[in-house]
Amino acid sequence: MTEREEKIRRWFSMWLKNDCTGIEEIFSADAVYIESWGPEYHGIDKIRHWFNEWNTRGAVLKWVITGFFHKENQTIAQWYFENKMDNGKVEAFEGMTIVQWDKDEKIEFLQEFGCNIDRYDPYEKGETPVFRDEKAAWF
Repeated sequence: MTEREEKIRRWFSMWLKNDCTGIEEIFSADAVYIESWGPEYHGIDKIRHWFNEWNTRGAVLKWVITGFFHKENQTIAQWYFENKMDNGKVEAFEGMTIVQWDKDEKIEFLQEFGCNIDRYDPYEKGETPVFRDEKAAWF
């Protein structure tokens, strides 16, 4: 399990350093990567291209792992994430990543799920829920 956790930590660290050197040691050649808000990348070349292109538009400020769960060839990582885009927009959210490992202990499938950190109790003032009048987050 430690080797799997280390590979996930290394992937997150690559984002913090804006350097994906060694990505082929983490992902299989035909890996599938699904972001929490919809984009999907097929193959390590597309994943590498996305990484390099995205980092021309923004920077990951924090990506802190708060826990791991393992079962057979799967690992779930729970985390907190922050980024800042070049246009000044800052995003922060919690999330989970589901990883499926191939026979060579490389990531063959990864899917992210996000959770809004700006939470509230809609029943705070009584039995009838009061929801915020805002657009739901993209994840």
